[in-house]
Amino acid sequence: MKTTLNITEAQAQLPRLLRSKKTVTICRRGATVAFLVSRERMESIFETLEILSNPEAMKAIRRARSGKGKYIPLEQLEKELDASTR
Repeated sequence: MKTTLNITEAQAQLPRLLRSKKTVTICRRGATVAFLVSRERMESIFETLEILSNPEAMKAIRRARSGKGKYIPLEQLEKELDASTR
């Protein structure tokens, strides 16, 4: 399936395009006017934007990348969380 279509092609193939879940570029006279993006992909993009706009999350990512992050085994974390809810 082509991933770049003109408006007429996109209109004619819309049901198939929606089922394919691929990102499609829609053009008018050779210029991009829209993108058709699956819900899953768009949710992923929104989640990434939320993380990138959160200063605390970015600070934690930078700390982890520099090797200064603190890692706790999942079992230990679960025990600590369980103890704190008692």
